[in-house]
Amino acid sequence: MEAKQIYDGHADLWVRQDPILLSDYSARPRVLELCGDVQGLTALDLGCGEGYVGRQLARKGAASVEGHDVSEGMIAGAKKTADTLGLDHLTYAVSDLRKADFGDPENPVDLVIAVFLFNYMDAASMLRILKRVRAVLKPEGRFIFTVPHPMLPWIKPAEKPFYMRPVGGYLSSTDVPFPGRIWRRDGASVEVQAVHKTFTTYFSSLAAAGFTHMPHVEELHITADHVALDPEFFGPLTDLPLHVAFSLQP
Repeated sequence: MEAKQIYDGHADLWVRQDPILLSDYSARPRVLELCGDVQGLTALDLGCGEGYVGRQLARKGAASVEGHDVSEGMIAGAKKTADTLGLDHLTYAVSDLRKADFGDPENPVDLVIAVFLFNYMDAASMLRILKRVRAVLKPEGRFIFTVPHPMLPWIKPAEKPFYMRPVGGYLSSTDVPFPGRIWRRDGASVEVQAVHKTFTTYFSSLAAAGFTHMPHVEELHITADHVALDPEFFGPLTDLPLHVAFSLQP
């Protein structure tokens, strides 16, 4: 299923101002930490969804955040929330990033984030976007992206609060879509998808796109603090690698 169909159909379940999705605890806070001091910076938020991370960047002092997402429903939610909060330095566009250009190489930005974007496309589309990211990012800028951990589908049962259902083997299933689901702490769940890629795919694609700095890579997971907060929700994920965060410069 295409990402647009997935998110247009459930956009209301994603719109939030406080953490409620699993990845609001296990991934997005670390993305914000990796962004560092964003005061006065210009940023692109690729696959922004309803704008959750971009709003945090704006609150932390980013001069501008430009969000792009393929889902009209998610962008509508992002605009509505930004207007309600008076965050007028947030802008949004409905964009199929696999095909559309974004940013301006003549006016490069300080920061690009892509939180769970690349799991909705094949490796060739990802490479196209990576090349564009490098073109629109300042030489001293930073690019941060997250993806589901490539091994998770094989080591996590297909049950709450997060899973990806594998189709085939780890090496042979590159570019194969894996269906999945992620739960909110209130019990609601939303459909997600991972177009499988190996670690080799990510590293070789970054090199092919022209990135020359070694990325900082972290396997993201829930912590003891998460389990203490909600043992029933977070407990089943103890000691499992859920996501991977990449942070690098051009």
